[in-house]
Amino acid sequence: MKYAQINSNLFIKNRKKFTAQMRPKSIAVFNSNDIYPIGADSTLPFEQDRDIFYLSGADQEETILLLFPDAIDPKHREILFVRETNDHIAVWEGAKLTKEKATEVSGIETVYWLTDFDKIFFDLMTEADTIYFNTNEHYRQAVETQTREARFIEKCKKEYPAHQWAKSNPILQNIRGVKEPEEIELMQTACDITEKGFRRILEFVKPGVWEHEIEAEFLHEFIRNRSKGFAYSPIIASGNNANVLHYLENNQQVQDGDMILLDLAAEYANYSSDMTRTIPANGKFTDRQKEVYKAVLRVKDEATKMLVPGTIWAEYHKEVGKLMTSELIGLGLLDKADVQNENPDWPAYKKYFMHGTSHHIGLNTHDYGELKKPMKANMVFTVEPGIYIPAEGMGIRLEDDVVIQEKGEPFNLMRNIPIEIEEIEELMNT
Repeated sequence: MKYAQINSNLFIKNRKKFTAQMRPKSIAVFNSNDIYPIGADSTLPFEQDRDIFYLSGADQEETILLLFPDAIDPKHREILFVRETNDHIAVWEGAKLTKEKATEVSGIETVYWLTDFDKIFFDLMTEADTIYFNTNEHYRQAVETQTREARFIEKCKKEYPAHQWAKSNPILQNIRGVKEPEEIELMQTACDITEKGFRRILEFVKPGVWEHEIEAEFLHEFIRNRSKGFAYSPIIASGNNANVLHYLENNQQVQDGDMILLDLAAEYANYSSDMTRTIPANGKFTDRQKEVYKAVLRVKDEATKMLVPGTIWAEYHKEVGKLMTSELIGLGLLDKADVQNENPDWPAYKKYFMHGTSHHIGLNTHDYGELKKPMKANMVFTVEPGIYIPAEGMGIRLEDDVVIQEKGEPFNLMRNIPIEIEEIEELMNT
């Protein structure tokens, strides 16, 4: 891995939080992701399942984590199963986790080869009443491929029909949403790498460059700073492309007078950052661009102040909608009649700002975290309002990642990334 090894104390703490919520005499199992084929002998780069990584730090394929707090034999209360390595694998694929290295990474003393899993699992299931399955219940999930986890669940239900089933996901939603200090530090590193990329392109961008050239500049800076690359598919949208919310082609030439919406960020150690900035291609905002930009920035700043312990996510979005409505009236995009006659299910402001303002961020860009319960300190959220005006060939979105504090305003992990008009213009014209 490109990143510096994470102290195993983080994963020890995470497992303690998970097992504290397990039923008596229960086992929880977590599988690594598959390596996905793309044809012939080619595969996609491996990406570890974020749950097994969160609980073990094991960043390798063909890995299983088993948690059984009530196991009769103390050494079987947490077990990591890894693929057996040998000299042949080391030559062709590179070093894999040895048992000793797996213990060092995870803090788990008992490590077996994966080939021993079925025998050991059967023995432990005779002691257990309940098996926790790790289903994906993220509110935005849309998985069509059968995962390694899904295959395990299917097999387990057939082979152990007398056991009770329970869900790991509610526990993970609860504990992954509130970050440990080590996690916030890793996310700060991801944000700092993102900052380096953004400062790099401010010197590079000018009319005539291509969107994919800007993408390449970011990627260069990310990888040279020990990131794998983008935390999610990058959006580099010049001109009217910015009015396509998930524009991914990045294949157009930037024109003089365009605004360029940049929604992209680095990952670090599997932790995401998520940034959006919108900059003028020629280094100078027009008066109208400034007017819209400042409106978006005001909404972002005021919305950020609402992210405090006790805030309810759905109510927060309603309040942000009110802020945006006021700004859109000020910009002449809405009038009071539009607001008075609006559909409550689709308020008038959504014509120009049709997406949500904030989501959890962490090991996933749209991370796990409880959304129907009050916000807590050390939850990390994005704040990303935007105004999209196709008739003016302009879309402006601004986004930072912030950590909710026990008291006061959130801590902005992107506080050092330029966002004010004057600083952006200065950096683009030096």
